[in-house]
Amino acid sequence: MKALKIVGLFFMLIALIAIALLVSGLGGRLFFSAFAAYNKPEGTFNSADAVAAPDYSEVRNWAALPTISDYADLVPKGITAGTQGEFPVDVFFIHPTGFLTTASWTSPMDVNSGTEENTRLMMANQASVFNGCCNVYAPRYRQANIFAYFGEAEERDRVLGFAYQDVRRAFDYFINHYNQSRPFIIASHSQGTHHAIRLLEDVIDSSDLHKRMVAAYLIGSTSIPVSPSWFDAMSNIKPCSQEDDLHCVIHWDSKPEGAPAYERPEASLCTNPLSWRTDEEMADANLNEGALPRAGKRNDAMGKAADTPGNQKVIALRKPISALVSAQCKGGTLYVGEPAASGFEADRMGTYHLLEYSLFYMNIHNNAKLRAQGLLREM
Repeated sequence: MKALKIVGLFFMLIALIAIALLVSGLGGRLFFSAFAAYNKPEGTFNSADAVAAPDYSEVRNWAALPTISDYADLVPKGITAGTQGEFPVDVFFIHPTGFLTTASWTSPMDVNSGTEENTRLMMANQASVFNGCCNVYAPRYRQANIFAYFGEAEERDRVLGFAYQDVRRAFDYFINHYNQSRPFIIASHSQGTHHAIRLLEDVIDSSDLHKRMVAAYLIGSTSIPVSPSWFDAMSNIKPCSQEDDLHCVIHWDSKPEGAPAYERPEASLCTNPLSWRTDEEMADANLNEGALPRAGKRNDAMGKAADTPGNQKVIALRKPISALVSAQCKGGTLYVGEPAASGFEADRMGTYHLLEYSLFYMNIHNNAKLRAQGLLREM
């Protein structure tokens, strides 16, 4: 009997420790750190191990172009858009991370993979928001593996720096061969935003290109803030502060109301996509012009799982849902009210990171048209 009591006390102690770790958040971080250490690609990143650089004169190295049929051409049910290739403004869209398995530190660019299917779904769920103002150009690139974000910042930055070189070459090709001196929007999400930050800093701000840039929708940067110090180093590009500002930057990272703020090394810009202001006023749900249920299902197999596609086909986008959520910037994080419809749940990390275009789809769609028309009048 005494032995049973000791065993019972032992397991009770283990349970109490587990609960304490869970409540404190430390348990989740410890588990995640162990998972990342076990599943990340072997060895350290070596650029010599990457596949050959994509040639952007080849159509196959673009996820979206006005001259081909792709998922960026889709429009939500009930929404009318013009014809791709006929808009007077372009958008250069940089997609987020879809490479989640451990084959290598950068994507092998296999068109028949879950990674590339994720990229196509991003065209439907994110890049298509600009089909109404702009011709959509979106390069495929040797994106960094998701596990690059789970280690040291130095390791992350090496892999991101390599992937950025593809994005830079794609943008140069876009400007020199496709754009024809039209105004353009820069748009991105997550890893794509990390590349867009560098693109604005290295290429656009310091050249006359900033005059043709309508705005930059740099969404979901999370771990790499769109910080005041970054803006201080820019000569021409500043934060947008109202709905019709031009040549400026828009950014938000979103979480449910009541969640802890994002942990960042510096403060970060928060633009409320319901008001297009950077203040901390609550924007009511009636300002939400339409959230879009996501098309398809992201291939979420991570780590040592096979990078196989689900062979999904998206033929149409659903009807937007108006007045779905409220939003408020607080301390650099966009807090979103609980969605009044299913299909918009927070992710496993307790954020709305994957829904940052979907929750505000029509607000972005309409705002991009407003700003594009403003720059056309200015020219």
